[in-house]
Amino acid sequence: MTIMVIGVGTATLRLAGARSLKDKRRVLKSILARLHNRFNVAAAEVDYQDSHQKAEVGIACVSTSGSHASQVLAAVMGFLEAEDAIELMAYHTELL
Repeated sequence: MTIMVIGVGTATLRLAGARSLKDKRRVLKSILARLHNRFNVAAAEVDYQDSHQKAEVGIACVSTSGSHASQVLAAVMGFLEAEDAIELMAYHTELL
């Protein structure tokens, strides 16, 4: 029997430099693409779509190991924390 572990996370971000929704979308699109390319995760904006300086991003990964899924989510949050264009305000992760 194959075990499938799904890691999910949410990250609340502040985009201080965004002056409009267009600025916000440009920054988020770049970050979401880099998350997908670097960590092979699915990521999308899931809340605060009408706010130009705040965003909530949902992240998901699938693995056969809970420790691997946890490591991937930790790496994603570390990447977001180090990103200059945004501030990671809060995050939550869990395994399903």
